[in-house]
Amino acid sequence: MSIQSYYGIEKYVGNTPLIRLRRLSELTGCEILGKAEFMNPGGSVKDRAALGIITDAEAKGLLNPGATIVEGTAGNTGIGLAVIGHAKGYRTVIVIPETQSPEKINLLRTLGAEVITVPEKPYSDPGNYNRVAQRLAEEKGWFWANQFDNVANRQAHYRTTGPEIWKQTTGEVTAFVSAVGTGGTLAGTALFLKTRNPKIAAVCADPYGAAMWSWFTNGNTDTKDGDSFAEGIGQSRVTKNLEGIEIDLAYRIADQPAVTIIYQLLQQEGLFLGLSSGINLAGAVQFAQERGPGQTIVTLLCDSGLKYQSKLFNPTWLKEHHLDPNLPVESILQ
Repeated sequence: MSIQSYYGIEKYVGNTPLIRLRRLSELTGCEILGKAEFMNPGGSVKDRAALGIITDAEAKGLLNPGATIVEGTAGNTGIGLAVIGHAKGYRTVIVIPETQSPEKINLLRTLGAEVITVPEKPYSDPGNYNRVAQRLAEEKGWFWANQFDNVANRQAHYRTTGPEIWKQTTGEVTAFVSAVGTGGTLAGTALFLKTRNPKIAAVCADPYGAAMWSWFTNGNTDTKDGDSFAEGIGQSRVTKNLEGIEIDLAYRIADQPAVTIIYQLLQQEGLFLGLSSGINLAGAVQFAQERGPGQTIVTLLCDSGLKYQSKLFNPTWLKEHHLDPNLPVESILQ
């Protein structure tokens, strides 16, 4: 008689399914596949980074029972830290820009995190949410998760996301596409996949206003070219998670194609996703069109649309920001 083992929720981070995006695949002649990261316990891909950072800190003796974790986050990493931290007996303090969706801020508080909202400021400003978290850690002796420059973030994706994609596609993956928030997802996953097949393309899908397209294309972060409503992605500097990685292509992605994709998926394929997933998928479509049919392109469905209903799924908000949810998905094809 076998003995069944049971686990807490931290055991169920990762091993998310790979979903075929039917219409995008049909339009491009490629297999466009999305990894369903919204199925993680905390509802996003950031659960992987949160778990990786916490377990790394425990192994290094930086986290002890009853300790407080503090982090500056656009929301999803904070949610992951709160969920997994509580499962492991830690208190969480989250510093978040006040521009993020009210659903995220309210959810963090519901989950029991102490939430400090601050004005949106650039990284160079001492009032930047990440800098505030660092300062609180130093003043109070808390553990600063430091998701942007703590490479335990990208190592989590090297250990889990990359191997899962390789196994789920039986090694047939030809490209991995991801936007950049901290850089951990793109870096860790791409690093692993290229150990299995160096020809796998690592592709950055970068929203307007971010600097990663400029960095990977021109070798600098100087390009200032607009803005995006996507939350949790869009980086202005080269974080430690991004250092030393090679990216084959970077695309500049506008919000409208991403909105078009997420509404098509909602209305025709039953997927309810946030804007960062749309940015990723628009990048996957662009790669498919450039390289031609027959590719197997994998990207991440970062989180669900539940946290963006007051903005992205609000007709008044969309109209005010000149975004049309009713454009046919064919309109994104070049």
